[in-house]
Amino acid sequence: MTLAIPLLQVLGLFLFAAHALRSGNLGLAAATLALGGLVAARPRLWPFGPAVLGPALLFMALGFADAGRDMVLFRLAAGLPYLRLAAIMAGVVAVCAAGGLLAFARRVRARHGLHGPHAFAQGAAFWLTAGLLAVARAKAPFPVLLVDRFWPGWGPLEILALALYAAWLTGRLLAAPRTGPLRSRYWAAFSLVFFGQLLLGLAGFGRFLMTGALHLPVPALIVAGPIYRGGGLFMPILYLSTVLLVGPGWCSHLCYLGAADDACARLGRKVPRRLPGRRIWWRAATLALTVGLAVLLRAMGVETGDAVWAAAAFGLVGLGVMAFVSRPAGVMVHCATYCPIGLVGNILGKASPWRVRIGPGCDGCGRCSRACRYLALSPQDLAKGRPGLSCTLCGDCVGACPGGRIGFHFPGLSPAAARTAFFTLVIALHAVFLGVARI
Repeated sequence: MTLAIPLLQVLGLFLFAAHALRSGNLGLAAATLALGGLVAARPRLWPFGPAVLGPALLFMALGFADAGRDMVLFRLAAGLPYLRLAAIMAGVVAVCAAGGLLAFARRVRARHGLHGPHAFAQGAAFWLTAGLLAVARAKAPFPVLLVDRFWPGWGPLEILALALYAAWLTGRLLAAPRTGPLRSRYWAAFSLVFFGQLLLGLAGFGRFLMTGALHLPVPALIVAGPIYRGGGLFMPILYLSTVLLVGPGWCSHLCYLGAADDACARLGRKVPRRLPGRRIWWRAATLALTVGLAVLLRAMGVETGDAVWAAAAFGLVGLGVMAFVSRPAGVMVHCATYCPIGLVGNILGKASPWRVRIGPGCDGCGRCSRACRYLALSPQDLAKGRPGLSCTLCGDCVGACPGGRIGFHFPGLSPAAARTAFFTLVIALHAVFLGVARI
């Protein structure tokens, strides 16, 4: 029985690959065959395997059922025999459905270790990533995936690779006792990919640019750009959608520029230095300056080239803040004090249900404060039982608390379940951004 289940699954995958190949969808056929190869992989390499194979085969069964219905209806309308065709398609549907259902059999779950929360979370990250990328690929008016740009039609392979990456990284993050170092690495990797594509685009390889039109990678332009242009709401809508999903987590997991500030802060002092004054007023000032300058430039009819120089100057000042202020202080000063988009995310993030909460029994030892590079855990914040406004839900403080009194909060979930759900969601978004985010 143990051997029969993977054989049944492989048969179902091969049948669907043949169906995709017959339809001319070579990328989907290749991705399906790649899943078939993963069936033979060792369970410890992908303990989330049943959570991927099961739904995949069930989706394939639905696809075959839909195709079989259309073929039978066509034969009925044409007055042609249909019973043998219906029987064959019913058998194919049964093979895929059985393979999908048996993926969750007790013996298979025991073999893969699919009994803890991490494996199911990894499966959820896989399907969230694959689903969002598939929708983006289907709805975008141009090839949004790089693989489709170089090899048209092979995008499903990139979707599979990014979904597997999301599942793997989710498992690593949930198992890490301290998430800060790992978060910094995958965040930096995303930033390097993002700006690497920009450099290749500037070097003349236009396929690495989103539309062929170049835009400055300055987060403040998410607000200022549409105001100056009087349109172009794609980035604000994307940003607001992300804030609604993960609150201010955009600033600590998904911002293409924030990783540089994180690296500068970590290269500096090991213990963040307290900054004087109320930092919110600095960010309020830069936000007012950003909006006001965009309105003024539009009202004066300033040419785009001159407006770009103003935006570039704002971005260069931000890089200077990272290099000369964030590093000596060991604090993400650019993100916590200078960036206006950070303030927008912190305020609008209140509409998101995700929170970090400090439970009863906190003795104010300050270890969480030393782990927070956003200065969101002052003694006053600890006394209030919640982080300050500059909190970005990075989660570094959760692993730093020796008593486990700090945790993620979501209505109706325990702190452990909320942490699992939040990291699953944010890693899926990270993988999606890795695939589609470019200038």
